[in-house]
Amino acid sequence: MFDALTPAEWDAIHLSIRIATVAMIGSLPFGIAVAYLLGRGRFPGRTLVDGIVHLPLVMPPVVTGYLLLLLCGRRGPIGIFLEDTFGIVLAFRWTGAAVACAIMGFPLMVRAMRLSLEAIDTRLESAASTLGASRIAVFATITLPLMLPGILAGMVLSFARALGEFGATITFVGNIPGETQTIPTAIYTYTQVPGGDLGALRLTAISIVISLAALIISDVMARRMTRRMLGA
Repeated sequence: MFDALTPAEWDAIHLSIRIATVAMIGSLPFGIAVAYLLGRGRFPGRTLVDGIVHLPLVMPPVVTGYLLLLLCGRRGPIGIFLEDTFGIVLAFRWTGAAVACAIMGFPLMVRAMRLSLEAIDTRLESAASTLGASRIAVFATITLPLMLPGILAGMVLSFARALGEFGATITFVGNIPGETQTIPTAIYTYTQVPGGDLGALRLTAISIVISLAALIISDVMARRMTRRMLGA
């Protein structure tokens, strides 16, 4: 199967993995912060914030991509600011694809982390606070380690979602070979040309293998972390 892959298909695979990895790592600190805010915070508008975070799950991905194009395109307010200030261009670049994938996978990441956070016994945190630990120390030494299985699950879900993202990506950054053409957009291209079925099948199989491997690795690591924490 790997021997039959063309250079263009290898490029799509490498680019998909790079985009998914950057999207996952880039959204990780924001995911932890938002999960903690929603899981432990009590403030007016919390339901609204929760709805906005999960909005990409229910909106058509094309709508998300179009909004990104309006805001972060070269004529959009955010796009103009980034280009003039930092020289960063997102539209029709692989970095823009990473941003789109991060946004689409963010709700899944936050949900997994929040569920893990809400399963933690708050009495452990209260006991540490009573002993004089600051809120930051409690979070770093108790909350965060206990959240690790959920953090790992959220990272894998975000990675897998980014790997399969199509609608928002193709709307925001297009389908440019070597620059923004990922596995899903390459499969779409193959389905539009005569004789492209074999190429589409090859990339479909590769996508399944990568996603399944990520899920298996995540499950193994989560089990090991859980055993270590229980053993401690």
